[in-house]
Amino acid sequence: MAPPRRFAPSLLLLCSSMLVAGPIAAQAPAYDLIIRGGTLYDGSGKPPVVGDLAIKDDRIVAVGKVDGTAKSEVAAKGMAVAPGFINMLSWATESLIADPKSQSDIRQGVTLEVMGEGWSMGPMNATMKRQETERQGDIKYPIEWTTLGDYFGWLEKRGISTNVASFVGAATVRVHELGEGDVDPNPEQLARMRALVKQAMNEGAMGVGSSIIYAPGSYAETDELVALTSEAAKCGGMYISHMRSEGDRIEEAGDELIEISRRSGAPAEIYHLKMAGRSNWGKLDTIVKKIEDARAAGLRITTDMYTYTAGATGLDAAMPTWVQAGGLEQWIERLKDPAIRARVAEEMKKPGSDWENLYFGAGADKMILSGFKNDALKPLTGKTLAEVAKMRGKSPEETAMDLVVEDGSRVGTVYFLMSEDNVRKQIQLPWMSFGSDAASQAPEGVFLKSGAHPRTYGNFARLLGRYVRDEKLIPLEQAVYRLTTLPATNLGIKDRGALKPGYYADVVVFDPATIGDRSTFEKPHQYSVGVRDVFVNGVAVLQGGEHSGATPGRAVRGAGWNRCS
Repeated sequence: MAPPRRFAPSLLLLCSSMLVAGPIAAQAPAYDLIIRGGTLYDGSGKPPVVGDLAIKDDRIVAVGKVDGTAKSEVAAKGMAVAPGFINMLSWATESLIADPKSQSDIRQGVTLEVMGEGWSMGPMNATMKRQETERQGDIKYPIEWTTLGDYFGWLEKRGISTNVASFVGAATVRVHELGEGDVDPNPEQLARMRALVKQAMNEGAMGVGSSIIYAPGSYAETDELVALTSEAAKCGGMYISHMRSEGDRIEEAGDELIEISRRSGAPAEIYHLKMAGRSNWGKLDTIVKKIEDARAAGLRITTDMYTYTAGATGLDAAMPTWVQAGGLEQWIERLKDPAIRARVAEEMKKPGSDWENLYFGAGADKMILSGFKNDALKPLTGKTLAEVAKMRGKSPEETAMDLVVEDGSRVGTVYFLMSEDNVRKQIQLPWMSFGSDAASQAPEGVFLKSGAHPRTYGNFARLLGRYVRDEKLIPLEQAVYRLTTLPATNLGIKDRGALKPGYYADVVVFDPATIGDRSTFEKPHQYSVGVRDVFVNGVAVLQGGEHSGATPGRAVRGAGWNRCS
């Protein structure tokens, strides 16, 4: 009988290693997450398909039929799976500082907040930092940054749940070099303003954002805006504007925006398109034709909107811009002068000759006071200007001026100005995207100290629930396209806004049958419903309708980032 064969120790170890490693390697999860069996709306506008979506690290790596395993799986049968929504006009600049969870937007599927309507969080000089600190309302914070790029880094370091992007504010650049007066820049000042735009573009700004209905942005003339926008255009940026008029002179305002686009070489977008004031409701077709003609001529003109018939701003939009020259403090001082008050009151009673009078357009009984700085005035929140005037035994004009002086602020105000029919027509425009024009809040803490416009909590859910599902104005796949791929394309953002392999994993899972807004003007602090899960850069931020507390948000930078020289 032959002796038993013996293996060398090294060979035994090798065989043992192969036996152990083989099964483990085969079973190792290929992905971090698989969303199984959802109805995939990929952002293209094409009809959806049922399938899976796999995520590894911060990217989408497979879409369709996904084999293999993942560290975790989410069942999505009967649910819509879409790219995260882009809020084209966000005022989360301060609210993300107070609460980085961005709940009112996350719970609607928003994964990118785009800021910069006329004002941006940089560049700032020492005077601007001091003034902005003194003017802070309910949300208090140290201004520990100087440039827009610094602000991005500051937010990322603190942690935020949504991604953020920003235009550089035309008014911010103007104030940086000229202060808040009604003056024109000389050649040297304009050159410095252009250099600030170039710097912001190099830091990742999306372009130049203006708000030329309000002082001090309204003091900028067309040539100044062309000069600033030309710098953005060289860096791949765009021009986006709250135009000089949304009412009586909206045709001229539209012409100016198109001229700025043509002369600068930058694409342009109209912020929150609207026809403000009953006498202007019939102008929508004229404005649409102007845009269509410009697009046919080769200019890329687009628009965004919010899905409500009321806007929200301040009592500054009820008073002529000349009284506001020099900034808030000088405006308040002027309103203490009886002769000036008398002049302002008279001008408030008629259409503005060179300014947009929202007080005249809405009327005191269609103006809800929504935000005060002074605790003594906060009980007036939610009342109309007409109601407060009656309580005080004064005219609405006198009351408005008194409130600005007493509050030391512009006083947050909701104006009912628009037509529901126009809202419906605008939703159907193929080049229309959407923005809340609001902060991202929560029904808790500091946010309950003031009122809010319902668009804060409901803009995107209202679109998908009321106008898409219930009224069937556009198909759901078209709505998703205009919440995702369209704005991402307009902004020049790469690798976001679609469900494609290689794209960042910003994903929303929602129920088309139940999604809807719940916020009202009477009770605004109410979350929307119907969004179940939200992933930002591959991390679950909303799970089963509840916030996870995760803060994976990043700054999303524009085409000029580190390349604009």
